[in-house]
Amino acid sequence: MNDLQRLLGYREPIFNAPMAGAAGGALAAAVSAAGGVGMIGVSGSPQKTWIEEQVSHVAELDTPWGVGFMAWSLEQDLAPLENFLEYSPALVSLSFGDVTRGAALAHEAGVLTAMQVGNAAELERSMQDDIDIIVVRGGEGGGHGRNEVGTLPLLQLATAQQVKPVVAAGGIGTAHGMAAVLAAGAQAAWVGTRFLSATESLGHENFKKAARAAGMDQTVYTRAFDIAQQLAWPAEFGGRALRNEFSDAHQDLSSWEATSDLREEMVQARAQAREQIAPVYAGQAVEFVRAETSAAQVVTELAGFRQILREAAGRFS
Repeated sequence: MNDLQRLLGYREPIFNAPMAGAAGGALAAAVSAAGGVGMIGVSGSPQKTWIEEQVSHVAELDTPWGVGFMAWSLEQDLAPLENFLEYSPALVSLSFGDVTRGAALAHEAGVLTAMQVGNAAELERSMQDDIDIIVVRGGEGGGHGRNEVGTLPLLQLATAQQVKPVVAAGGIGTAHGMAAVLAAGAQAAWVGTRFLSATESLGHENFKKAARAAGMDQTVYTRAFDIAQQLAWPAEFGGRALRNEFSDAHQDLSSWEATSDLREEMVQARAQAREQIAPVYAGQAVEFVRAETSAAQVVTELAGFRQILREAAGRFS
C-alpha cells in the first residue's frame, strides 16, 4: 500500500478525471464503487440544485470520492466549493489558475487537495503546503490543460521530488498504460477519455459515438471552441478535443473574431449535440474507446496492470 492509498483508502489506483459535462455524480459513484476514486467535474458556477443532484449519487458511499474545479472560475465566487464541502468529499482538485483561496478553504474543512500541473513551473507551485497531491498531465491528455510537455517527462520530474504523492494523467487508456506510469513512480492514474463512453457518463450519445469512432490521430489541441463561446478560460489553457468541421475551419480563430453569431452557433450546437460543430473533449487515448461499457468494466480492464507488471518483473529480474 502506497502513501496515497493510505490517505484515501481506495482499492484500485484509478481516478476518473473530473471532466465537466461528462463526470457527474453517477460516473463518480460507479468508479468509487468499483474500487477507484470517483471525481465529479464542476463547470462554471453550478446551481445548488445541480450540486445536490450529483452528490446524491455518492453521499451514501463508504468509498472515497472527490470533486474537481477550474480555479479561475472560483476566483470570483467560492460558493460552489463551499457547497460541495458541506458533503465531505475526500478530495478537492483545483487546477487552471490561482488555487490559493480554494486550497485554503478545502484545508479548513479538513479535505485533501490536488492540483493538476502541466509544466515545471506549475509543478514547483504544487510543492507548496496547501497542495497535498500532484496530478501531472501531459499534452496528450483530453480536455483543458497545457500542451507544453508529455506525460512521461513531467512524471519523471515530479516523482524525483519524493515528497508528495504523484498521480499521472494524459494518454492512459489501457492496462499497459497504467503499468507504465505506475512503474515510473506514479501512485495512481488519472483517467478521463476511457470513461467518456461509459454508461454512467453525462455525455450525449452523439458525443459518445464520436469518441468510439475516433482514433488517436484525430484529436486537436485548440482554443477555438472556447473563443467561439467567449468563455473566460485563461489563454495558456487550450483544450484537446476531437477534430471536427468547426476546428478544421477555425484553426486560427482569434478573440477578435468571436462574434455573437458565432457564439450562438456554438451554444446551439452544444445544446443539440451536433458533434461536427460542438467540442468533444478527448485525449489521444480515444484510440482505446471502442464500445459503451460500464465504468466498472473500465476499472476492471485497467486493473489488469498487476499481471503486466508481474510479467515485466519476470522478464527483467
